[in-house]
Amino acid sequence: MSDLKTRFLEVYSVLKSELLNDPAFEFTDDSRQWVERMLDYNVPGGKLNRGLSVIDSYKLLKEGKELSDDEIFLSSALGWCIEWLQAYFLVLDDIMDSSHTRRGQPCWFRLPKVGMIAVNDGILLRNHIPRILKKHFRQKPYYVDLLDLFNEVEFQTASGQMIDLITTLVGEKDLSKYSLPIHRRIVQYKTAYYSFYLPVACALLMSGEDLEKHTNVKDILIEMGTYFQVQDDYLDCFGAPEVIGKIGTDIEDFKCSWLVVKALELSNEEQKKFLHENYGKDDPASVAKVKELYNTLKLQDVFAEYESKSYDKLIKFIEAHPSQAVQAVLKSFLGKIYKREK
Repeated sequence: MSDLKTRFLEVYSVLKSELLNDPAFEFTDDSRQWVERMLDYNVPGGKLNRGLSVIDSYKLLKEGKELSDDEIFLSSALGWCIEWLQAYFLVLDDIMDSSHTRRGQPCWFRLPKVGMIAVNDGILLRNHIPRILKKHFRQKPYYVDLLDLFNEVEFQTASGQMIDLITTLVGEKDLSKYSLPIHRRIVQYKTAYYSFYLPVACALLMSGEDLEKHTNVKDILIEMGTYFQVQDDYLDCFGAPEVIGKIGTDIEDFKCSWLVVKALELSNEEQKKFLHENYGKDDPASVAKVKELYNTLKLQDVFAEYESKSYDKLIKFIEAHPSQAVQAVLKSFLGKIYKREK
């Protein structure tokens, strides 16, 4: 795997170099340096799980056949398109949330001389994706399907972000808006499509598959993405910042987190009132009180039970799939996230 990651990172260098010499724009030295620094800061810094999953999934769909250099390059390029999409979402998301840190370093817009230029950088990151696809996939029979896939998933993610943002409007802090169905909708659209379905869909298209015939695969991956986000919500509160690479702020940010939805479900009237008074306040004492209530309600146990049930349900769905190769892809995904700590 480390060898694959090395090759994956080599492809990043190739794509970056192509973008910095894109004939559609006349770069000055300053603009080229800016874009290079912006890319290096925002694109390759994460765990790269989404990008590497494209190669992993494609390999499993080929059922152990050795991949050619061209196949490794193309599956890596698609993986990087997802990492570019992720970078674009995160750069803008951090501005919307007024976040301070991302992946253990200051958010891009927090850097001196960057500020709101980061908004345009986000737009640039988004526009790099069709540049990469055009250069490397234009002659492929699935080129239009790829463009369509990225456009659709971006629309779904932005719409999920919109539900998230309007549910957490500052000045309209109304916890009664929060419920499991609302949480599920936000998660499904904001996270599951681009983080789980997109990498596998890219691999399926590269393998010559028709996505219309794989709606059950999409359903399983969306379910997996929901489970992943519930884990994320849990880790935001109970994970160690030095392990997860950021300081959780869901309570202060009045996020529609799985934890607060569960707490509302399990609370008596007095505890509900307590939550309404303390949730969403940017004040360490209020945050501590909410966490104390989470402990009183034994949310760590509730989560452990949810995790175990989700895993059993997903395994059952996966094993019902007729293709062993697709089963292997889905099990590989589940294996990476089950009981993760960051």
